[in-house]
Amino acid sequence: MVKAATPLDLPLGDPCSGTKIWRWLYEEIRDAILSGRLKRGSRLPATRELAKQYGVSRGSAVMAFEQLHSEGYLEGRSGDGTYVNSHLPEEFLTAPRIAIVGTQTARKKPALSRLANRLPKVVDIGIEPLRAFSPAPSPDEFPVATWAQIAARCLRGATRRLLADRDCRGYRPLREAIANYLGEARGVKCTADEVIIVSGIQHGLDLTIRVLLNPDDTVCVEDPCFPVVPAMFRALPAKVVPVPVDTDGFDSLKAKRRCRRPKLIYVTPAHQFPLGPMMPVSRRMALLEWASRTGAWIFEDDYDSEYRYAGRPVPALQGFDHCGSVIYSGSFSKVLLPSLRLGYLVVPSELVDKFAAARFLTDRHASVLEQAAMCEFLSAGHFGRHIRRTRELYASRLMTLREAMHSRLAGIIDLPNIDAGTHIAAWLKQGLRADDIAAAVAAKNVVAVPIRRFVLQTSRSEGFLLGFAPYTPRQIRQGVDVFAAMIESLLHKQPRPQQPCEKRTQNTRRVV
Repeated sequence: MVKAATPLDLPLGDPCSGTKIWRWLYEEIRDAILSGRLKRGSRLPATRELAKQYGVSRGSAVMAFEQLHSEGYLEGRSGDGTYVNSHLPEEFLTAPRIAIVGTQTARKKPALSRLANRLPKVVDIGIEPLRAFSPAPSPDEFPVATWAQIAARCLRGATRRLLADRDCRGYRPLREAIANYLGEARGVKCTADEVIIVSGIQHGLDLTIRVLLNPDDTVCVEDPCFPVVPAMFRALPAKVVPVPVDTDGFDSLKAKRRCRRPKLIYVTPAHQFPLGPMMPVSRRMALLEWASRTGAWIFEDDYDSEYRYAGRPVPALQGFDHCGSVIYSGSFSKVLLPSLRLGYLVVPSELVDKFAAARFLTDRHASVLEQAAMCEFLSAGHFGRHIRRTRELYASRLMTLREAMHSRLAGIIDLPNIDAGTHIAAWLKQGLRADDIAAAVAAKNVVAVPIRRFVLQTSRSEGFLLGFAPYTPRQIRQGVDVFAAMIESLLHKQPRPQQPCEKRTQNTRRVV
């Protein structure tokens, strides 16, 4: 016996303007089910009857029923009509609350791993506008409209193969474009098969640590350097040996005196971070010879070599390497946008499989659509045009910073003669403390990072890391004005040197 249909009592009146009839009917039936007016398991009228009752076409009623059926609100029973489902789809999206009954036992706190206990505290700096003199490329100069067009075109034309899972080394056309670019611009010797796409240089260093280092291995790092680098090595844990940096960067002779046989050597030869010098060819050759003789690996961090404003750039260290000792790393984030997490490694051919396996076991690969957009951005010449345009712009901003510093703080702050990168080291002369000045200018919304925060062991003079790339000439001059005012205030607060005092006797005038 066929069960009688439950009459529908839908609101009277026309649907809202612009709403399709079938959509209106679907929403009204769905609301009736969720509100309980249509009980679970109740039988609905046939679509022909429903259409006649509400003065709509049967096609609209059929479309509404089909949508409700596909979402799980209705079920059809062969030869018996359409029923409200006994299990509504919302039930599969909400977990029921579980009542805990009985006495609660004290939970023993689980132990963390040794690695977790070695991890440094990460400070959440939040999201805030750039403030002079934060070191970074200028987000205002990034060609957003061009990138958006390329990304949209890649998405519209995405093939099934592109959208499927990809090679963990990265999107091959992008790897081919990077290999061509590095060969022309940086003198890097590689093929697309030796390029691995990563999320940035830090990610590339993490893969390198996983593949090449064991706990307690010895690693040589520049001193000063980016604090995350030694922290990553110590988390392994590896033994970190700081090597003082001079006006020619990393010196392998100093390194030999501190460490006989390192397993890995971390360097930034094109533009040492944070001090800025470039490693000359003689030191590069000496470093490669030492690494070859001791069997050490070299991690070359080439983070912003595109920005050199005077003279021809020296080819990458990897280009001089004939023994396969160098793992080369670069990043689009450092020259385009900090939030564009795309970089690359160039690894010796015998290590490609191991690095690819390490990449697979961490996060498989980067977003393929983003890689496809970067590929077209690079291959179509947009990347080169952006670098040429911003190179000229950043050079003028560095000149503005030099002129403003010389005008307001000559004899107090000294800027080295380094024309590269997006930041510069500034050294104090008057015996002032960088930490005091950094705190004073921070109160005036100006950022000045003391060089001391990058030092591991070496005793260095007081100074700052000053970024100039993201700021207009007006912002740079205003920042220098704040510096000058704060330094003058601190100088006035310093105790004056004691003057000789005079004591008189009856017959003599003695100065003590």
